[in-house]
Amino acid sequence: MAVAKAAEAFRTISEASNELDVPQHVLRHWEEVFGQIRPMRRAGGRRYYRPIDLDVLRGVRVLLYEQRYTTKGVQKIFKENGVKYIAELGRMEAAGQPIDLRPLVNEEADDRESAACNGQTGEQLTEEETLGLSPSVRSKLEALLSRLERAQQALDDAVVAIEAIDAD
Repeated sequence: MAVAKAAEAFRTISEASNELDVPQHVLRHWEEVFGQIRPMRRAGGRRYYRPIDLDVLRGVRVLLYEQRYTTKGVQKIFKENGVKYIAELGRMEAAGQPIDLRPLVNEEADDRESAACNGQTGEQLTEEETLGLSPSVRSKLEALLSRLERAQQALDDAVVAIEAIDAD
């Protein structure tokens, strides 16, 4: 019979992986993508996750898997709200409390739309391409292009994730 570790005990990557129900390679990937995740390292590079690290990882898991944010969206949340906010989401998840965030399917839309309003979209149509197009049609086409670019980025991210899984 295995003795359970105390809540404040450090966890190895395999223990953290089991506790969070995500593969070890995903935890390593999250460390690369989210610089805020920094477990302690012992000689030989062995990772030890503190309780706060597990809370942050649990918060990232909630945002990615349950709230359906993209990696870029979670990075934006880290930047705007900080590590403590993500850790609190993880603690709420661990306590079984409901997490009621509005998933942002169009995380970049606000940035692109505000740029479009200022006439600064990254993908401006040329004058030749817009001949005969009304401003509303042009705006709709630019919004569609923006959505297609986000879809392509999501597909690219999925391919990277699949390749990472296949590599293990």
